[in-house]
Amino acid sequence: MTAPVFLTEPGGLAHDTVVLSGPEGRHAATVRRLVAGEAVHVVDGAGTRARCVVGAVGKDRVTLEVRDRVHEPSPTPRITVVQALPKGDRGELAVEVMTEAGVDAIVPWAAQRCVTRWKAERAEKSLNKWRATAREAAKQARRSWVPEVAGLASTRDVVALLSSAALGVVLHEEAEERLAALALPTDPAGGIVVVVGPEGGISDPELAAFTQAGAVPALLGRTVLRTSTAGVAALAVLQARCGRW
Repeated sequence: MTAPVFLTEPGGLAHDTVVLSGPEGRHAATVRRLVAGEAVHVVDGAGTRARCVVGAVGKDRVTLEVRDRVHEPSPTPRITVVQALPKGDRGELAVEVMTEAGVDAIVPWAAQRCVTRWKAERAEKSLNKWRATAREAAKQARRSWVPEVAGLASTRDVVALLSSAALGVVLHEEAEERLAALALPTDPAGGIVVVVGPEGGISDPELAAFTQAGAVPALLGRTVLRTSTAGVAALAVLQARCGRW
């Protein structure tokens, strides 16, 4: 059985003793019911992993003794998925499965045809849900790196992101080139940026702006996926083609 993974803040693994407290400590003590002597892993979300042994368990606090540490370099090329806002809780679903599949960054995008809109207090609440989902999914997947979930992006923001990428891809059902056959960048600097449109599709002005920024429209396959699953499908293709899988 593999050791459970817990998350601490960046820099939290600098000492030989790690204390899990707050929600993470309560989960370790009351849900996972850790006991003294049990092996666990703790990650800081920025590549560092510590192999630990449980020293003491309290009501909502667990003390761990660090046995060794390793730092896992970030994967290359960096893969960012720009995700148009889905309806309901499908946004959290998209974040969860993409995190499990190894995405490096997720950018929520307010596309023209999005039904869902993040405004005022809802924007902060929704963004926090996406970030919490990424953290929990990263632990479930035993990742040392927690993907960045950026703030809500406009179309102009996405254009700037695509302009600086080594490869920009826009998933589109009418594209002639297949994602599985696109030429990959020889230099990983700038990374790969994939744009996933909303259920209503990417508008013509948006597509034009993205292609002018250097992005390539690409087809996943013959079927049309929902916006909440298209990102993880594209990510799987790129992970395999780039040798990250």
